[in-house]
Amino acid sequence: MAGGMANRRDRPPMRERVARTSRPADPADCPARHCWVADPADRSVERRPGLLVEWRAAPGGGWQGRVVYVASLRAGRWCLVEEWVDEMLLTPA
Repeated sequence: MAGGMANRRDRPPMRERVARTSRPADPADCPARHCWVADPADRSVERRPGLLVEWRAAPGGGWQGRVVYVASLRAGRWCLVEEWVDEMLLTPA
């Protein structure tokens, strides 16, 4: 079968190929950092704990961080928020 799972003797078995790619990543390589997000989307508190996952240059200069955090947006139910936030609103945790 073309492109199928034919037994090919010129490469390692599937179990070895999967084992090579499924090793846990080195925690030191992870770009994510814990942070505090000021002025969260729900505005019910002054700041929320979040996870900073990426940086980008802001259109008007400076930097913005892409963060994820939880906020109470729907009648007391928690929602996951992902947004780009100005660097001035982020502090290290």
